[in-house]
Amino acid sequence: MPIGRPKKPLVLTEEERVKLEQWARRPKTAQRLALRSRLVLRCAGGLSNQTVAGQLRITRATVCKWRERFRTARLQGLADEPRPGAPREITDAQVEDLITRTLESTPPQATPWSTRSMARATKLSRATISRIWRAFGLQPQRSETFKLSSDPFFLGKVRDLVGLYLNPPDHAVVLCLDEKSQVQALDRTRPLLPLRPGVPEHQTHDYIRHGTTSLFAALEVATGKIIGKCQRRHRSQEFLKFLEEVDRQLPACAAVHLVLDNYGTHKTPKVKRWFARHSRYHLHFTPTSASWLNQLERFFAELTQRRLRRGTFTHVRQLEQAIHDYLDHHNRDPRPFVWTATANTILKPLRILQCSEALVCILHGSASGL
Repeated sequence: MPIGRPKKPLVLTEEERVKLEQWARRPKTAQRLALRSRLVLRCAGGLSNQTVAGQLRITRATVCKWRERFRTARLQGLADEPRPGAPREITDAQVEDLITRTLESTPPQATPWSTRSMARATKLSRATISRIWRAFGLQPQRSETFKLSSDPFFLGKVRDLVGLYLNPPDHAVVLCLDEKSQVQALDRTRPLLPLRPGVPEHQTHDYIRHGTTSLFAALEVATGKIIGKCQRRHRSQEFLKFLEEVDRQLPACAAVHLVLDNYGTHKTPKVKRWFARHSRYHLHFTPTSASWLNQLERFFAELTQRRLRRGTFTHVRQLEQAIHDYLDHHNRDPRPFVWTATANTILKPLRILQCSEALVCILHGSASGL
């Protein structure tokens, strides 16, 4: 004969069964409610508490708890009870006022809001303001810059360059060519203090200039190899000398696709005549104010970070030797940059930004009309 206390019957109405089955089918959201719904449906089907616990991999006490909660409070009993703790002091209206002030106004005689200035304006604590800002992802202390290209052929050039990177032509060489101009040979006014345990490397913030040089470089996109040469001046004459050097190092029969920016030395009559005589070169210009599309800029950033920024040079020749040594070291084991962004990925934020600018203009016009 059965032992223990007899279970009170659990009978569902048709509406309750439909609702419980709907909650139980939730694949991701509110899994606690879905588990409790499956539990009640099994109990209503006549299964014992022990059997339901084994099927759902929960304890028998959990089954008894939610079975009784549903029997006494029905569907409302499956929801969580209010959590213990102090009552909420900040109202929704205060939160809305804080967010509106942050987004649509500035403090008197200042540009960005701070926790102190906002606390004085809203009579809330600095900790509360900081917590609300973090919850809504607001950072009024930060400001970033952007630059929109004014090139009328921006879209076409982006698609051309991205297509060249992602699907380069067969039996051809793709080169990114650029100059890192005015590289300064800087020496510190005091000797460098080396790295020690617990103490970072120190160098003086002031420096002595010993001249400048310009690095002409070409990056082979497929292999990552760099062809580079330092020149004291940055003119079309030096650019033509570098083009001759590049032409000597490339296979004689291969077509060459050059990625260039719009600097004036790339478009002088002498340079145009040189390219006319060398018909295997096909030029691809980056859009105005969009030199980041040239992969060589990424290599220049690495050169600056790893070799130049913390270096000390007492003469231009020493600087040029350091640059050439870095290029030789890189070419012993070159690794190409992997371009992954498609043209649509690049252009999507631009469309969003243009829509935002149009909305701001409309709002300003409406405000002026009022």
